[in-house]
Amino acid sequence: MAEALGMIETRGFAAMVEAADAMVKAAKVELVSYERIGGGYVTAVVRGDVAAVKAAVEAGVRGAERVGEVVSTHVIARPHANIDEVLPLGRQPSGGKKK
Repeated sequence: MAEALGMIETRGFAAMVEAADAMVKAAKVELVSYERIGGGYVTAVVRGDVAAVKAAVEAGVRGAERVGEVVSTHVIARPHANIDEVLPLGRQPSGGKKK
């Protein structure tokens, strides 16, 4: 069963760290990745069940807004398996072997 995927993009690393901290404290989610987009933009990515990911993203937004700027958020309830093939985001692609 695919886990939901939640993302918060912020301007500034400190805001992303605050968002990530708030997300993992607020709900049973796993922080699986962060991506430096460029130009000071950073995205934190969490996985978990849909309700937990939605709650985590909401908490992450509140946390990030205390110290910086939230640019965008998104929750994908059931990401297609191809997402993990192309963008593993903290997961081993199916058919792949760990090194």
